[in-house]
Amino acid sequence: MAEAGGGGGGRNGRKINNKINLKRREIMQKENISIQELKEKAKKIRLGIIEAIYSNNSGHPGGSLSIADILAVLYFDEMNVNPKNPDDKDRDRLVLSKGHAAPALYSALALKGFFEEEELKTFRNINSMLQGHPDLKKVPGVDMSTGSLGQGLSCANGMAIAGKLDKKNYRVYCILGDGEIEEGQIWEACMASNKYKLDNLCVIVDNNNLQIDGTIEEVMSSYPIDEKFRSFGFEIIKIDGHDIEEIKKAFEVAKNIKGKPTCIIAKTIKGKGVSFMENQASWHGKAPNEEQYKKAIDELLNL
Repeated sequence: MAEAGGGGGGRNGRKINNKINLKRREIMQKENISIQELKEKAKKIRLGIIEAIYSNNSGHPGGSLSIADILAVLYFDEMNVNPKNPDDKDRDRLVLSKGHAAPALYSALALKGFFEEEELKTFRNINSMLQGHPDLKKVPGVDMSTGSLGQGLSCANGMAIAGKLDKKNYRVYCILGDGEIEEGQIWEACMASNKYKLDNLCVIVDNNNLQIDGTIEEVMSSYPIDEKFRSFGFEIIKIDGHDIEEIKKAFEVAKNIKGKPTCIIAKTIKGKGVSFMENQASWHGKAPNEEQYKKAIDELLNL
């Protein structure tokens, strides 16, 4: 599914295209943003998550809140994306393989300017573009439709392979859940990531240790996650998934890994930021009532 490389044939044509690609990446400037500002972005992403889920009394708050800090760094510090040109062929890509965490992605995209933040209140409404799982045909900024767990890494592999074939300089990021990696297709995809030496691919495992029925040890343990990905040829980086500085450093290290893919294992807290949701499997997929909504908003505003 490679994207066309553009005009000019042979070595000279490739050199010209590479220069053009590099120049376009320079134009797609990242925001010059401080650690504190990134923390504020993460807070706003969390507020958007709660707003979206409460508005239609449906959604998955736990695993959405656990990746807010990661998304804040990706969209406001790391990734080259442009809300005014969401389909730019030279943009970085994100595949949210754990697609039920769509409220987090939608909140980040709205905050970045891909669409109005007011749209978050239409989440899961019948005629809304913001459905329960991301749809690339409807939502600006969504790079892959996801929802069936286990399939996202295969899609990310395809994007990364296309980038190499087309001599592009973009990077591909793929967020997996630690419950999701119980799916066998993930490990088939890992073999492909390694075979094709996808050093333009960065996998992030949201290791919040909970899934819909309990802890991942109780359901079907995927531990030791680091040793498993390492055995499939990945470079491993382990971080606190709520520490903005650690997240930033991890992405910087990943960009300098050559000849193999990288897996960042982010230790997180399911429901992070809302006291009564934290580390509670029961908040995997339910909406807060009015009293809980008000308490959640108040806690987040005072983080």
